[in-house]
Amino acid sequence: MAASRTRRSTSYRGGDTSDSDTMESSVGWDDALDWLKLEQHQSVSRSVSLPRHGNYKCLLEGERVLAEGHGVVLVNTDEAGTLVVTNFRLMFLSEGTQNTVALGTIPLATIEKLSKLVAKNQSAPRQSEKSTSRRLLQVIGKDLRIVVFGFRPRTKQRRVIYDALQRSSKPLRIWDLFAFTCGSLKFSNTNPKVRLLNEYFRLLGKGSYGATMNMIEKESYMKYNELWRISNVNSSYSICQTYPSALVLPKSVSDDEVIQASTFRARGRLPVISWCHPVSGALLARSSQPLVGLMMNLRSNADEKLVAALCTRPGGARGRRKLYIADARPRKNALANGAMGGGSESSSNYFQSEVVFLGIDNIHAMRESLSRLRDYLDTHGTTSSDGMSSFLRHGGWTWGGGNLSSMSASVSAFGDSGWLTHVQSVLTGAAWIAGHVALESASVLVHCSDGWDRTSQLVALANLLLDPYYRTFTGFQVLIEKDWLAFGHPFADRMGIPTTSGSSKMPFELTRQASVGSFPPSPGRQSVGSSPAPSASHAQNNCSPIFLQWIDCVSQLLRIYPFAFEFSSAFLVELLDCMMSCRFGNFFCNSERERQQIGIAEACGCMWAYLADVRSSQGRSHGHYNLFYDQLKHDGPLLPPAAALAPTLWPQFHLRWACPSEAQADDELEDRCKQMSLRFNELHKAKEVAEKKAADMTSAFESLSVELRHEKQLSSSSIALAKRASKESAAIRRAIQSLGCNVHFASGGGGDIETSSPLDDRLTSRESNGQNDESDLSVSISMVADENVSSASNPISRICETLCPLRTREGGCKWPDAGCAQLGSQFLGLKANYDAFDKLSIYDSYFQTD
Repeated sequence: MAASRTRRSTSYRGGDTSDSDTMESSVGWDDALDWLKLEQHQSVSRSVSLPRHGNYKCLLEGERVLAEGHGVVLVNTDEAGTLVVTNFRLMFLSEGTQNTVALGTIPLATIEKLSKLVAKNQSAPRQSEKSTSRRLLQVIGKDLRIVVFGFRPRTKQRRVIYDALQRSSKPLRIWDLFAFTCGSLKFSNTNPKVRLLNEYFRLLGKGSYGATMNMIEKESYMKYNELWRISNVNSSYSICQTYPSALVLPKSVSDDEVIQASTFRARGRLPVISWCHPVSGALLARSSQPLVGLMMNLRSNADEKLVAALCTRPGGARGRRKLYIADARPRKNALANGAMGGGSESSSNYFQSEVVFLGIDNIHAMRESLSRLRDYLDTHGTTSSDGMSSFLRHGGWTWGGGNLSSMSASVSAFGDSGWLTHVQSVLTGAAWIAGHVALESASVLVHCSDGWDRTSQLVALANLLLDPYYRTFTGFQVLIEKDWLAFGHPFADRMGIPTTSGSSKMPFELTRQASVGSFPPSPGRQSVGSSPAPSASHAQNNCSPIFLQWIDCVSQLLRIYPFAFEFSSAFLVELLDCMMSCRFGNFFCNSERERQQIGIAEACGCMWAYLADVRSSQGRSHGHYNLFYDQLKHDGPLLPPAAALAPTLWPQFHLRWACPSEAQADDELEDRCKQMSLRFNELHKAKEVAEKKAADMTSAFESLSVELRHEKQLSSSSIALAKRASKESAAIRRAIQSLGCNVHFASGGGGDIETSSPLDDRLTSRESNGQNDESDLSVSISMVADENVSSASNPISRICETLCPLRTREGGCKWPDAGCAQLGSQFLGLKANYDAFDKLSIYDSYFQTD
């Protein structure tokens, strides 16, 4: 196996070989890249002119094409396509689908190094063909990717692409960055100063106040509470150019003492408050190293008074709280800084204090560690940029790459990179700080050399552990803007982008014709005869992945406490991509003062507005949201035990380029959880709808029950009234019939009464009831002839005839012609007064005269 690998290995060599050199026949490399499929007619191959730039649908607003290369091969995946350089990114499009290939697409600002490489294909010993060289372009990114593009022979496409990248990837002026081209119309936001003051108001318990630009212009934001105050002593940045214009300081210290204390700290970065506990008054403060001198014996009364004021207890309590001074550097580094006038505090000069060294290395160690980690991942990944690994994939052999999951649990698994060891040092230091603030109610002052790299890491991470507000989307934005941006982390220097002075402090590493040794190789990848190029000196290279390392620490906390954070690991990756791409202006320049001078907030788009817009497209189901977030589960400080602080690989970021299958494994698990969560939400919504319908049906049933009971009551009352009316009508009928009349009640009439005489020729009289025209009940009364009524059957008639003084000799009743008709008997001339009928009773006297 070793012999075969030696015969078929591909070496990269440097030299001054031009792009138009003839290609010699060879084997091995042609089999690996299948160059013959990409060859065209000789006339086309010899042409040096590129086709006119095509119109690509994937271009962003303001993005324009600068150069193109067709028939390019992405060596990492053996995929052919089109390589496009725009004013924002290097973009690789698949030959078949014209879709963007993520591995081969990288923003220009994310490119750390470009190299023209020559790949020499070594023939087998028995073959007489001479070795052949291939034209390659290697792109090393700040996001841990190394990609190599292969170009067709006898063309100048590589030269065109390389020249376009050289001109546009590292502009000399900050205004040439893409963020100024696309502008801020679509993703605008409030001024960062306003958001910083709102956070100050929250910390001081003055959250009811709302900061405005008018308040900032008039400097009317100087609020205070019992212990602390917001000061405008640095409003013109005269005390410290890398501090924000508004500072939170002890209330007991005057502005003059603050100015005097600033002279005792490196770069004027005096001790200021970053976070304070709302009840106990314990706080986190930050500063730079004190200028104690070579002999470590210089002191400042103003500085000592300011530091002592950080230990004040609320409510006039006696005594002072314990003060810890956390020096982020190793002890030997702090002592070495004494030779340049710096150093560290002496606990004897600061009352009731203790100085602790956390042992975190400097920016140069972090940069070199990440570089070694990148090379290690590229060497052992499934998408290695080395052509040999590409050949091995096609040959079906197995080797040390493509299986990183077994290594992800060990700090020492990644060779000698030391990256996870550095991450563990930062995590341990931040947990130590948060533990003393939360458990002892002590105050902690954190600093390193300048107070803007390791200090920002520790203070921001401790804030995240102490305050659950910072573990939300809004709070996380506030935390970054406060402890990273406002307090002057030099993003421009660490990212290698231009500053306000017009150029970057880190010259871009462009090697016209370099060998593989131009970047730190792993032992297995360095070709024979290549020698490493000398690395840039620390003084010239201030680039360092400090912020990236801090985000890595946040991802470790997210792994330890999956229920404590509102955002997900995908959100952290997106945030890093936005920061490194320079698409937005949030991380430009080195301080708040520089961003204000250029007008970044007005000229460039806001990353936070963009991320909020992305999340709003899908709501809570978006990948940026943590599906397991439970606000009530971790509503206090997070104090991880020491055993939990052993970091592991962050697959979503570390492995997304070198080993996509490993990175996607967690993504697939998150997708399944997301789908389950969506299904759960759908079922929960369906349950709520069903419960609402059931509640509506229950309410309707109860309403119908009430109406039914009411109808039953009305029915019972109507039946009772009907029975009573029936009884009364029967009594009236009997009374009238006793007088020899027939009574007939009928509906539909006009309330008239019809009476008939006892003679054959009946007399009909109708009387309208004028009291109620709408009545539909009629009563008909007809008198029966005497001959039809027997005396036996009508005893009242017999009595009447016997007793009637007006009775005639002929006999029989002469009514209505008789004189009795004038007596006004009540039954005569009866009218249909139904109200009176309702009041009648069978016990009333119907025949009582007036």
